Amino acid sequence: MKEMTQVIEKNNQKRLHLPYLDGLRGLAALYVVLVHVEPSMGGELPLHWLLLVRIMQYGAFSVVSFIVLSGYVLMLPVARSENGHLTGSFINYLKRRARRILPPYYIALLICIFISAVVFVLEQFTSFRWNKLAGAGAFDPHFSWIDVISHLLLVHNLHSSTYLTINPPMWTIATEWQTYFIFPLLLLPIWRCWGLLSVVIISFTIGLIPISFTNGFLASANPWFLGIFTLGMAAADIGFSQKTQLVAIKNSLPWGRLAIIFTGMAVITEWRRLGLHIWINQSFAGLAFACLIIYLTKSIMENKQPPLALQILQHPWAIALGTFSYSLYLTHGPVLVFVRYGLFYLPLSPDMFAAASYVVGTAISLIVAYWFYLFCERPFMSNFLKQRKIKDVLISETSTKN
Repeated sequence: MKEMTQVIEKNNQKRLHLPYLDGLRGLAALYVVLVHVEPSMGGELPLHWLLLVRIMQYGAFSVVSFIVLSGYVLMLPVARSENGHLTGSFINYLKRRARRILPPYYIALLICIFISAVVFVLEQFTSFRWNKLAGAGAFDPHFSWIDVISHLLLVHNLHSSTYLTINPPMWTIATEWQTYFIFPLLLLPIWRCWGLLSVVIISFTIGLIPISFTNGFLASANPWFLGIFTLGMAAADIGFSQKTQLVAIKNSLPWGRLAIIFTGMAVITEWRRLGLHIWINQSFAGLAFACLIIYLTKSIMENKQPPLALQILQHPWAIALGTFSYSLYLTHGPVLVFVRYGLFYLPLSPDMFAAASYVVGTAISLIVAYWFYLFCERPFMSNFLKQRKIKDVLISETSTKN
């Protein structure tokens, strides 16, 4: 019993927990929900709602934040290790990643397929017909077997005909899953052999080849996300590396101001009238998030007065939202569509419809996501499983002594 407690305490001492990362993930997921709200009844949206709609046009930046966070979190234990390798074997690493994201993903996918089957039966045997105008949004119950198979295999992001079918936000899950293989098999070996700058340059080069020389082949997978992923790796390496050069970079650059500058560049280069490819503004957004993470982590490690951004991201509500942000991301599409479908047939003015779409849609999305988290995500989380194992051991030892 005493030895087990010492092991647990030792592991807890080694584990680094940065709560603001949960807050960042949670607020980014909430923003994605707001982006996917369809506030118009089908006609022109009232003018005073246009400003809010324009603010909601940067949903891709939230996806970029998820990619940067993924690179940061996966690289963190590697950057803090003595040998620059993953903890445990490659197989154990994949098992941890699969257990974390696949069960909730497949459950959400099966729910979408079930809803589609119900709509299909109703359309075949009753007078009901799915109203595409009423059900506009991030879910469509009409899809093919190719869509289902590609989603089951997590390759639906590789073709433009499948990546936005069923539950459109799910395309990023496929991209992240594929990156889980590339990270230890390609990115880490390059990093160990040639260093941080090399892995960033090579990753962006690999990611831009499909859109530069293959007539947009694999463009639906956003292959430049590979380079953006390495920006998260860079943030972890700069933040925790003991290499003299990286320590000097961490301590000398104004990371907070750089985050603001890159954010401005991301917003400007997103403007459609400039005609720039989206990989440019998304890369600037990735740089902004990487700099922000370095800045906030550095503030925590140096015990400085927390800046406003850190106070917001470490607010209990933001952290709580972050705990079930993955569930929110997986489930909000169908929820928003069905809320809109119900509101569409109510005698509401365009103003009331827009307001109800945001308020009711967001509220119900949060409620459904939390229950989905409790029953479909949390049981597969490593901390939850460890707590259960520890509890089982304690019960076993108590029973033996009695």
